[in-house]
Amino acid sequence: MKAVFFDLDGTLLDTLPDLHRCVNVILERYGGEAASIETVRAAVGNGARALLERLLPPSAPFEECLSAFRAYYSAHSCELTRAYRGAAECLSALRERGFLCAVVTNKPHEAAVRVLNAFFGQAFDFAAGDSGDFPVKPDPSLCRYACLTLRVAPRDCLFVGDGETDVQTARNAGMRPLSALWGYRTRRQLEEAGAVQFAERFEDVLKAAENLL
Repeated sequence: MKAVFFDLDGTLLDTLPDLHRCVNVILERYGGEAASIETVRAAVGNGARALLERLLPPSAPFEECLSAFRAYYSAHSCELTRAYRGAAECLSALRERGFLCAVVTNKPHEAAVRVLNAFFGQAFDFAAGDSGDFPVKPDPSLCRYACLTLRVAPRDCLFVGDGETDVQTARNAGMRPLSALWGYRTRRQLEEAGAVQFAERFEDVLKAAENLL
């Protein structure tokens, strides 16, 4: 068996509008200034804790804010989020070709499962976010656990993501990185992170996966 791993935010789903709105709800609640959508875009990628560390005022009670954000976002994570065009068709084509499909994301686990079920149903053989059981990406622990669960070797896996963190995660886990250019980072940012293979559309993901066969 071969497998294709996906990041979630900026790779399968455009979650930025919901993240932006929910972050600003928490900032307003705890005395921070509203953040622009571009500010939130630049801050995503390393999980909820890192996101709020970058945006909250120093005076805010951090753990309380983090807990409030997780709860609010879990309840409001599907309102403005949209799937990228071609994502569902790509997943179907991969499964028809016999690939396992997985998601490893730094998004809070409950919110990740909720949005994946809402947009893709049972399309994944493994899906996990940040539950606190593993360090967040680029630590490879959750990817390695997924490989053990799926009984697939990391070298037989493609990791598709739109961020610098995803390039690092793939390499740390011993997987082949593929950088998506439709997400939240520019090609230059990805190249500076060491990316060398890129996908401009989901058809390129299929082509890259077929090279694993």
